[in-house]
Amino acid sequence: MRRTLLTPLALAAVLLGTPPASAADTPGTPPASPANTPRTHPASPANTPRAQSDSTATQPTVPGWEPAPSAPWDVGAGVRCDFPVHGEPVEDEVEQRVLSTHPDGSVRRVAYRGDLVVRVTNTATGASHDADVSGSAVVEHRRDGSQFWAVRGPVLVGVGEGRGSLPRGLYVVDGVFTMDIAADGFKDVRLVHGRTDDLCARID
Repeated sequence: MRRTLLTPLALAAVLLGTPPASAADTPGTPPASPANTPRTHPASPANTPRAQSDSTATQPTVPGWEPAPSAPWDVGAGVRCDFPVHGEPVEDEVEQRVLSTHPDGSVRRVAYRGDLVVRVTNTATGASHDADVSGSAVVEHRRDGSQFWAVRGPVLVGVGEGRGSLPRGLYVVDGVFTMDIAADGFKDVRLVHGRTDDLCARID
């Protein structure tokens, strides 16, 4: 089901309405799909000198939307769930659009939209669940390698033990929320409103 991209007004409400807080250690939803690592562009090196502040140094870009497909992924037992998990997109119409870049040309802000359904399978038993993670997001890639996500709609989020504001697991986070991913990978998820769906419990 097609989700519309966050409007500037809605995005401002997300960015300003709550403090930041944890997506898939997986790539997967709009950005991210695998439950291990979000789909992203490489961040510029943290030690790259800045000639001016980010607000004045950012170079706006105006490319069109382009496909941003998710790859299949696997995580071992105990990494997200107590059992090994395989994820694979069964529907993937995700697109991305670069909104701005850093002075060195690396991506600063990128938007994601489009339908994405990921089949998550317990490879020990064969139990599976098709997760609709067709959310939209605007992701800011900071110079230190950290990221800030402003999201509307469902996104797949994987969290390792002690690596986020959510317990270890694999979740569909739905609603309006922000996610601050530190340079060391810690995910802080803050819901403005919405819910989380525990995928490990669904396929246990």
